[in-house]
Amino acid sequence: MAFKIIASQCTQCGACEFECPSSAIKFKGETYVIDPEQCTECKEAFDTQQCASVCPVSGTCIPA
Repeated sequence: MAFKIIASQCTQCGACEFECPSSAIKFKGETYVIDPEQCTECKEAFDTQQCASVCPVSGTCIPA
């Protein structure tokens, strides 16, 4: 299962895009989105999901 970004909570800060080890996060339209085909949930790379750990708004990057 991939993660997703709650668009209404996204501040467009871009922190998640630069921290994503699988390059699954891109800016589209007016917010960032996670490509579920590329998202690995940071498994085997980190103990926690990097998008959620760097996001300034709690609960914005969540399991899809």
